[in-house]
Amino acid sequence: MKKIYAIVPLALLLLSASLHAAPTPHYKQVAKYVIGGEGGWDYLTLDPASNRLFIAHNKAILVVDAATGKQLGEVPANGAHGIALVPEANRAFSSNGRAGTVTAFDLKTLKPLQDIKVGENPDAIIYDSSSHHVIVMNGRSGEVMAIDPASMKVTSTVPVGGKLEFAVSDAGHIYVNVEDRSEIADIDSRSWKVAHRWKLTGCDEPSGLAMDRKAQTLFAVCDNREMAVVDARDGHVIGTVPTGAGTDGAAFDPEMHLAFASNGEGTLTAVGRRPDGKYERAESIATLPGARTIALDPKSHKIFLPTAELGPPAQGERRPAIKPGTFMVLVYAPE
Repeated sequence: MKKIYAIVPLALLLLSASLHAAPTPHYKQVAKYVIGGEGGWDYLTLDPASNRLFIAHNKAILVVDAATGKQLGEVPANGAHGIALVPEANRAFSSNGRAGTVTAFDLKTLKPLQDIKVGENPDAIIYDSSSHHVIVMNGRSGEVMAIDPASMKVTSTVPVGGKLEFAVSDAGHIYVNVEDRSEIADIDSRSWKVAHRWKLTGCDEPSGLAMDRKAQTLFAVCDNREMAVVDARDGHVIGTVPTGAGTDGAAFDPEMHLAFASNGEGTLTAVGRRPDGKYERAESIATLPGARTIALDPKSHKIFLPTAELGPPAQGERRPAIKPGTFMVLVYAPE
């Protein structure tokens, strides 16, 4: 009997070790949706229920079938940045950077319902299902605003300061990247006050942010080609992982246990957790230059990256010129 009990735990340990050591699946491009149009783009959001992509593209929110790439409609936007979906209210909200507004629209018909005045240069926008509020990050005026999706009114304003980038939420918390201060602001979504400010050691100018809610871990992508892995309970930096140049977007796949950084240089970095608890780069996938923002489908594990064909910068400009009619979405999936 002693031998039996000695062998069983060992077998379980070996099985557990083999599961943790399983190789990361290789991601490959499975589709390219050429959508066309002119101008730049920013965030995109997937609606899993309808399998539609909502893409901030220049002066509109484009709505695209995520399975085929067919454009299904669009919503006007004045400097489109991001989209938050509120399925239970059958509403969606888009941030208009130039206008300083958020547009509420019908999630099914795409009909605009109301423009909501917010702060200067509203950028990232998310829906927090815990507080049941739409959260908008005003990039230039440095405050976070909470919008009631039912009344379509701003109900709380949180002065944060700095240049606000992307955010994620969890029960009682809104975590916001503050780009020019290289920090994460932790906002209490019950009192609507900044509870903590955490410096991101080793991370310059964080932009994209994702979260492993089960492990209470944040993944902030940084301008110095690093991803900062942060403990969401106390804000300490667990470690940093090399990514690529021009990174702007982040995503996390809870089933694959992988975090992703989309890099404008033309790569996608997958980051995984080792059995010893440390994080490392699991794979670097070739994409196309300009593919810097990301949406992930947690069911199919597909990854969507918008970009376009790029040319040399126009005289006096720093950014590459965008060739008209070439806007596209690249689709990647694990083999």
